[in-house]
Formats: sequence, C-alpha cells, structure tokens
Amino acid sequence: MRVLVDTSVWSLALRRTTPRRQPETEELGRLISAHAVDIIGPIRQELLSGVRDSDSFARLASHLEAFPDLPLLTEDHVTAAKFFNLCRSKGVQGSNTDFLICAVAVRCDLAIFTTDKDFRSFRKCLPIALHEME
Repeated sequence: MRVLVDTSVWSLALRRTTPRRQPETEELGRLISAHAVDIIGPIRQELLSGVRDSDSFARLASHLEAFPDLPLLTEDHVTAAKFFNLCRSKGVQGSNTDFLICAVAVRCDLAIFTTDKDFRSFRKCLPIALHEME
C-alpha cells in the first residue's frame, strides 16, 4: 500500500539535531526505497515554512522535488470540511491540513504515516488507515 507521509515524520527525518536511527526515520527510508511515498502540497509547504536560511531552503526544496505532489481536487476540500464537521460533532478537534490529509488518503486509498496522535482520534470517526511500522 502506498503511504501519505505526514509532516511529523518528514520533520523527524530532516532534523539535523535528531539521531537518524529512529524507527520512524528508518521506516521512511524503507518506504522511499520501495517507491511507496506520497506527499501533498500543504505538507511540502509545512516542511519548507520556517526554514530561515535560503541555502537550506533551496536544498530541502530540491530534495523534496523527488516526490511530486498528489493533485488536490475540489472534492478533497469538501470532504475535508465534512470530516472536520463530523469529528467536531463528536468532540474531536483537528487542523484543516490534517483533515485535508485524511480526505486525500481516503480518495486515493493511502495509509497515513504520522507520529501525530490526533490521527488516532480521527480514525475513530473517519474511514482512514494509519501506516503501522513493521
């Protein structure tokens, strides 16, 4: 199964101060080697936002070019809003980007690879699959 990798996992792998031998970063490497990784524009934007040094920004943007964005459709935004409203009605809060990730994952039949515990709450309300490390 292909995997939509959330910002939280990419951030672990891209941090210079964190040891590279974390289970999540090793799993990301395995998924990349298997050509099973997907990304969407809002995740790319989150990763690039806050990179202060222009050389670091350019280097990261260049590395991320290896992963083309899945196209976002109008239906993804509508579904994300529905997911937001459904979860909120059940007392579960999340960000617009998180619900957009859920909507794209459902439409494209992708598992979501994240360290963000909010997605476990979303899974109680939404038909999403979370990537479990082997």
